[in-house]
Amino acid sequence: MSHITFANVEVTYPGGLKALKGVDLEIPQGQFVVIVGLSGAGKSTLIRTVNSLVVPSAGDVRIGDRSVTRARGGELRRLRSDIGMIFQTFNLVKRSSVLRNVLAGRLGAVQPLRGVLGLFPKADVAFAHECLRRVGIPEKAFARADALSGGQQQRVGIARALAQRPSVMLADEPVASLDPPTSHAVMRDLKRIAREDGITTIVNLHFIDMAREYADRIVGMRDGLIVFDGTADDATDQVFEDIYGRPIDEDRDIRGRT
Repeated sequence: MSHITFANVEVTYPGGLKALKGVDLEIPQGQFVVIVGLSGAGKSTLIRTVNSLVVPSAGDVRIGDRSVTRARGGELRRLRSDIGMIFQTFNLVKRSSVLRNVLAGRLGAVQPLRGVLGLFPKADVAFAHECLRRVGIPEKAFARADALSGGQQQRVGIARALAQRPSVMLADEPVASLDPPTSHAVMRDLKRIAREDGITTIVNLHFIDMAREYADRIVGMRDGLIVFDGTADDATDQVFEDIYGRPIDEDRDIRGRT
């Protein structure tokens, strides 16, 4: 089971900044959740506790019956292999081919030396090509990653995460650096793949109109706390004004552009 549980999760960074303040949250298997809030609200910290890139100062994060917070060594590596991560800045090896970047998602499933040498089984290579097909860029397999547009690079990031065969997908501001049409295309890919594969997905977004369009559920954060948790229909303009602490009618930076 890939439901996610945050139980009284706190994160205090060196210097005393409390990024999360006792977060309790349950995300059922297969749900597509969008986290919204201002920069510094705790969105990225929350998402990164799921794969232990940020370790809680208190509380526990669990995937199914497995504690991510308490996992160490091989147990943590096994948990992470089941969690795909998509980054705002793509995090591709720019000089490598698109196919090699996608195959990085299979590194946890092959012997370390074979991974270093790029000696992936034929089945893994075929699966990497299939992942590229699912995000609409199969013809880019042998192009260098730095020859692609931003939207294409983010699709490679999605394909790489998909190559892990994850049950959980995390996307940290995946469209922040993309133009509006490309942002929607990337979000459609994420939502479609999550639906087709039953992947539990958490996406951090800044744009509220996009959150309403794609989310099964919207979670609003402010100052390290959850201040809203509901459906897109529940997320009225007044709710978003409460989350962001300012009027949103004319604020294109948080409404999003079309």
